[in-house]
Amino acid sequence: MISMPGMLQRAARHNPEGVSTRFQGRQADWTQTRERVSRLAGALAQLGLAEADRVGILSLNSDRYYEAVFAIPWAGLCMVPLNTRWALPENNYAVTDSGTRVLLFDDAFIEQAGELLEAVDTLDQAIYMGEGECPQWASSYEELIASAVPAPMSSRGGDDMAGIFYTGGTTGFPKGVMQSHRAIWASAMGSMPAFRMNRQSVYLHVAPMFHMADFAGSMGATLCSGSHVVLPAFDPEQVLRTFAEEKISHCLMVPAMIKMVLNHPMAAVADVSSLQCVVYGASPMPAATLDAFMATWPTVGLVQAYGQTELAPVVTTLAMEDHHPGGDKLSSAGQPTAVSEVRIVDEQGEDCPPGSSGEIAVRGPHAMLGYWNRPEETARALQDGWVFTGDAGYLDTDGYLFIVDRVKDMVVTGGENVFTTEVENAVISHPAVQDVAV
Repeated sequence: MISMPGMLQRAARHNPEGVSTRFQGRQADWTQTRERVSRLAGALAQLGLAEADRVGILSLNSDRYYEAVFAIPWAGLCMVPLNTRWALPENNYAVTDSGTRVLLFDDAFIEQAGELLEAVDTLDQAIYMGEGECPQWASSYEELIASAVPAPMSSRGGDDMAGIFYTGGTTGFPKGVMQSHRAIWASAMGSMPAFRMNRQSVYLHVAPMFHMADFAGSMGATLCSGSHVVLPAFDPEQVLRTFAEEKISHCLMVPAMIKMVLNHPMAAVADVSSLQCVVYGASPMPAATLDAFMATWPTVGLVQAYGQTELAPVVTTLAMEDHHPGGDKLSSAGQPTAVSEVRIVDEQGEDCPPGSSGEIAVRGPHAMLGYWNRPEETARALQDGWVFTGDAGYLDTDGYLFIVDRVKDMVVTGGENVFTTEVENAVISHPAVQDVAV
């Protein structure tokens, strides 16, 4: 059966002595990572949890974060990655809403973890995965692994829920997206041809590991048993140094990160000889940033990935071949992956012809199971297997998807429909403008 632990098991079987993770001087191979994951799963199994109980993670990026992402489903449990940018009220909501029983946390979140442990009734155990001294009210991650008996891999997989991923909603509290093992696997399989990963690939985790966007690269590197190099947080200079020192081949960054890296004085002289592909997504890439990237690093491939948490997350990719100066598809989000079907739907639910804007609807094995505890919102977003994304866009005659805006951000002025991104794109094109929001 398709499952997240099965992906890790495959990597250990196909590349047992290959490097799996590197983080701040620590290194493990795939055999060692599988052993540690199974031991952590064994420790979780001794905590009195029931099948499919929720386990939260509140931590900066680390090799232990990667292990936890697989150990939780290995034990037959469901992960709840928590947003490291949220304050206590938002994470309190996510932990309470999901009924999280156990929380893994690191040094950056000792205070918040302690407050959550006191405030949330369902949360009764915490595991410290940091580098310092373990708080008295928590269990030590490393001590648990050292003392636990390796657990057999859970039989959960396929359409069983693997985790709840909370979206950063613009209004009200975030929604918990239920994603299955199959969805996470399918999204990675659909993305791999564009990302061009293999056993020799070295993937840099610099985007937050709680975010579904990082899952796109992380699961792809795992499927092909490549290596994972982890930075705790984004720092432009450290990213540039790591490209050279760790011989990074693949990396995922949002456009704002890419812009900061390119603006760093080291960018023009950085050693990017090993860098094959930078994946970008989560927001539109300004044309000026695209041009600057291709001019600064002409040998490095670019791939855009469009998607959302509800689709685990990748829907379309704009291939390396489409990224060249003056390319007529640079403003598009690319074509659907092999696992994605895309429609453009008007207000009456009818398909729009090429070039006409409407709501983007997506169907495929990577579609969410629904929103946790929100049946009415699930019914609106998930109809006959189609996920209605809330994004407005159109398909051209070549099948390339162009994102226009969020449907709700359309305004009517002078009798015409105008999307706020159209205004933003016009303003940002002025050389005196650094950034813009409408």
